[in-house]
Parts: sequence; structure tokens; C-alpha cells
Amino acid sequence: MFIDGRKVPQGTVVETDLAIIGAGAAGIAIAREMIGAGLKVALIESGGFDFDPETQDLYEGEIAGADYPLTSSRLRYFGGSTNHWGGWCRPFEPLDFEARDWVPYSGWPITRAELDPFYIRACEVCQIRSTAFDDPSAWAEKGKPLALAGGEVETRFFLYSPPTRFGKKYRPDMERAKNITCYLNSNVMEIVPTENGAEVDRLEVGTLSGVRFTVKPRACVLAAGGIENARLLLLSNSVEKQGLGNRHGVVGRFFMEHPHIPSPATFLVTERNLLADWYRTYTKMVTGAGDVVIRGCLMFSEDYLRRERRMGSVITFSPVRPVMAEPEMLPAGASEEEREAAARRSAEDEMFRGILQLARSTNSAASPSGEIGWRLGVGCASEQEPNPASRVMLSQEKDALGLPRTKLDWRLKKSDADNLRANLEAVARAFGGWGEGRVQILFSERDEWTEAEGWGNHHLGTTRMAADPKLGVTDAECRVHGMSNLFIAGSSLYPTGATVNPTLTLVALALRLSDHLKRRFALAAATE
Repeated sequence: MFIDGRKVPQGTVVETDLAIIGAGAAGIAIAREMIGAGLKVALIESGGFDFDPETQDLYEGEIAGADYPLTSSRLRYFGGSTNHWGGWCRPFEPLDFEARDWVPYSGWPITRAELDPFYIRACEVCQIRSTAFDDPSAWAEKGKPLALAGGEVETRFFLYSPPTRFGKKYRPDMERAKNITCYLNSNVMEIVPTENGAEVDRLEVGTLSGVRFTVKPRACVLAAGGIENARLLLLSNSVEKQGLGNRHGVVGRFFMEHPHIPSPATFLVTERNLLADWYRTYTKMVTGAGDVVIRGCLMFSEDYLRRERRMGSVITFSPVRPVMAEPEMLPAGASEEEREAAARRSAEDEMFRGILQLARSTNSAASPSGEIGWRLGVGCASEQEPNPASRVMLSQEKDALGLPRTKLDWRLKKSDADNLRANLEAVARAFGGWGEGRVQILFSERDEWTEAEGWGNHHLGTTRMAADPKLGVTDAECRVHGMSNLFIAGSSLYPTGATVNPTLTLVALALRLSDHLKRRFALAAATE
């Protein structure tokens, strides 16, 4: 059932078993798991079913660090940012969950093995008809991986969600569910705890039209996104003056993104057919459940990352184009037939033709003039080192509800740039050793990295998980340290960001949290 919060009578008190703040991927995934579970659920969403500029403006804020599109990188209506999600899916690697002594503040309080069963379920929720992310049989008919040398660089795969628009896909489930009420156009203005701050007492909810009402839950999940989760905890300061979960000053810190570099290098290969199709475009593989869209990429072996003490990067390729040493020249006495054939070739190659851009590896001289081949467009995303100085704070500016806006201080470190540069050098070595390709690195060494070339709209780390309350906001069960009934869902939980898109993992974590909540309520019922 859906209720427009603007039509709720002023001062209404809604009592419920579970309140979920935010109807994006995590919030909707949890709500679906609660259908028929014998619990009353209130799903509270700031927006309606469609984009609304006034509601979206609540995301506006202040930028203190690297320039960032604070408002446009998220969507504030039912379905959340899945309404503009690209659908890229891949699990994190086992190494991503480990405490790495070369990555400060790394280490999750859970392992990849603990999350594996939930990754399988998350693929179902995200409408991916396979879990064969690195199964060679999934791409055997499409070609073989590049035979790169050295064992440092490997082929990995992304599988694509359609992409699932959670708001549209799962709206009928919410409408039919008798135990779930979704309050639209309703903004949680504060999570109010009991006097000792040990548990959530109530949620104060407001609409842009001026209606105010209260939700009193037995348990609460905050699932408002990687930036808004931290902001709402900081705003909830009527009892805990530094904000909920923030007794050690961790809330909002460790904001991470995936810096995207649109042209970090140029790649030249001798023959187009040496490139498997899935390196340069989307490819469908056929499974018993139907077609699955995949894309091959280059990532780095665990041995390399451990040995060289590096963080991950992912290299993706776009369509190849021929590189000509020089335009085709016809002799003065060429026949009409020869001229017509040359004109056809010229028309075919017009958008590609140009002077050869010499390709070189990081440790070799330029190739001799006249080398020809196929040039690859390439993109790159990279992991960031967790940095407590990169953070979400509250601005002095106020939004339409009278609440402090977000202030984001996103910081990139020289070590992030050095890591990416070293990974590109590893790719260059792999291509050079292969003998059929060359790499010219365009990502320069730098003394500092203050401005990002690009980003993934991935908001990570601001309410990180940790066993130690001094290092994180939640425990391994996603429960806020020091509070008995406040939980967090979403990519703000990530202690480290890995190098792949966050949605599949945040859905897996949401499903894991759902199971925990159902067990918790069942145990409470058994002891009552």
C-alpha cells in the first residue's frame, strides 16, 4: 500500500515493527524480503513515483574538496538512484574484504565467503540470469582472452542487470503486500533516540507541504544512500549532540568514490581479430534461463596486488579503430575503377583515418614510424585508499525543510594516483610481453591529486562497518554501535570500495540484513 505523506493528518503517530528510511535498491530489497513475514513495515520515501525538482533540491549542498556533482549524482524518488543506474554488476574479490597492511583502515568484519550466498540471491533481485562471472564457458564461443604475459593482468567479467529499475519493477509487490505501507513524499527529519541514546524511539517525518507526523518503530533501517545516511545521522542530534552513532567522530568520514579516467592510455594491437568481442562491446551469452549481457575487462591478479602492495583498478575497452600510417595515395594514372575502389575504402575509413600515433610501453622507445594496427579506446576506474579527512559534514546552509544541507569534502591522495599509474605500467608490461600490442600511458605522474577527471556516482564508506566502534559506525550485522535497534543498509557501509560498481554488493548486504532482522523479530516473539 502507498500513502502520500502530504495527506497524512497533522500530528499522526504511526506505530510499526520495522521502519525503512529510503526506497532505493537497499530499502526496496529489504521491504520485499519482509512481505508475508508477519511484521508491519513502514517504508518511508522522500519522493514520489516521478522526478520532482523541489524534492531533488533537498540533495543540494556545499562542496569543500574536489569538485563533485552533489545533486545530479543521485535521484530522490521511488526506486532511488536505480532510476539512472547503468546495470554493471560484479562481486567484490575475496581480497577486498581483507585487512591489507598496505591499505590503511582496510578490512571488513565479514568475509567474501559469508556474502557468497547473498550474492546469488542478489543476482536474482537484479535480474541477472547467471552467476558465472568468471566461468570460461560463458564466453568460450566469443573468443579467447588476450594472451597477456606476466600473470599480473587478468580477464574478468561484468554481468549486466537490464538494468533493474527497482521502483518500477517492484512497485506491484509493494502495492499488493498487506503488511507494508510506503509513505511517499515523506522526509525523515530526525531519528530521535531514547534519553540514553541506546535505541531509536521515533522518527520525525515532514513533507515539503508542511505536514509533520511521527513513526514509532521497534527497529529501524537507514537506507538513504551513501551520502544521505551520514547526513541524517549527523542531523539526529537532539539527544546525541554529535549525531547518532558518532561518539567516536567516525560518521561521515572515509567518503570514497571510484575515480574514473576516460583516457588513461592508448592501446595499439596488430590485428583486430586478436581482440575478443567482449573486450570492446556488450555481448550476449546464452544460458538455460535466457540471454545474459556480459562485458570483459582487465583487472589485476591477487598475487600482483599483494606482491606490489597495490589497490585495484579496472580497464575497459571501447570499439577499436584502424590506425593508418598515412592516407592512401593513388598514382596519377590510376584507372576509374581503382579510384572508385579507393573512394569506397576512404568512405569506410573516414572517421578513423589519421596519422599514426606511435605507441610505446613505459620502458621502451617509440616504435618505428610506419607501424600500423588497431587502436582501442579505453576507460579506467580505480580504488581509493580510505581517508578519514574525506568526509560528509553539515553545511550552514538550510534546505526547504529547514535542515542543514550536506557539505562534501571529497579528497584524492597522491597515493591514489601513484597506485593507478603503477597499475597502468603493469598493463603496459603485459601487452609488451605479449608481443602483439603496445601501450602508451597518458595518465601523468603527479605531486598531488586535487581534481578528479571523472567519477562513478558511487558513494562509499561514510558509515563504515568495523568490529571496533572507534573505527566504524556499525558492527558486522550492520547495527549502529551503541544502539540496539538502528541498522544501516547501502554502500555507506563499505570499509573499502574495491574497484567494481557497488550495487550488487549493497543488495547482497541488504538481503543478509533482512535475514538477520527476521531472526531477531522471531526471537523476540518467542521470548514474549
